[in-house]
Amino acid sequence: MDDRKGFTRRWFLKGAAGTAALTALPTAVRALEAAVEDGTTPAPIPVRLRVNGTWQQTHVDCRATLGRMLREQLGLTGTKLSCESGECGACTVLVDGRAVNSCLLLAAEADGSEVTTIEGLAQDGHLHPIQEAFVQADALQCGYCTPGQIMACKGLLDRDPKPGDEAIRHGMAGNLCRCGAYANIFAAVKIASGQGGEGRE
Repeated sequence: MDDRKGFTRRWFLKGAAGTAALTALPTAVRALEAAVEDGTTPAPIPVRLRVNGTWQQTHVDCRATLGRMLREQLGLTGTKLSCESGECGACTVLVDGRAVNSCLLLAAEADGSEVTTIEGLAQDGHLHPIQEAFVQADALQCGYCTPGQIMACKGLLDRDPKPGDEAIRHGMAGNLCRCGAYANIFAAVKIASGQGGEGRE
C-alpha cells in the first residue's frame, strides 16, 4: 500500500469534522469559513512542527500545503513541486515516518508532526546511505525527481528494510521519472537495502 494515499486534501475535506485532536485543523476550518462568509482572504493560522529535528513555528494561509510551506516559508527547496496533484511524487517527504505527497497535505494537517525532507538526510557533511546508493547506481539524469525518489525509498526501507522486487516496485510506484531512469532507481533501492544491485549501467 502506498502510504502517500493516506494524507490528501480529499481526506481533509471529508474528515475535518473528526479532527478535534489536531489543534490547527479546527483553526484552519474556522479561518476559511470566516473568509468565505466575509468575502475576504483567510487570516494566517499558526502551525508548529518539527522539521529535520528542529521545531519550527510559523503562520500559514489555511489553504497552504505542506510543500508550499516548506519551500516558501522555511526555504527547504529540495522538496520539489511539479504536478501539485499527487501524481508525480517529486514533493515526497516523510511525515511521522510515512512517505507523503506534500503537495496534497495541508500544512495544518502536519501541525505537531515530525517532518523529514531531503535536507535532513545528510549528517555532518556525509551523504545518507540511500543518497550514496543513488550516486552509485547513477539513479538520476536531470535530478528533479531525485529528492522525492530518495524520500520514497527512505519511507519504504524504514518500514521494510529488505523489500522484495515486487515490494520495491510497489513502494516506488508513486514517483515518476520523466528521464526514464527506473532501472537505475530500482538498483539504487537494492543497494540501499543491502541486497546488491548492479550499480551504474
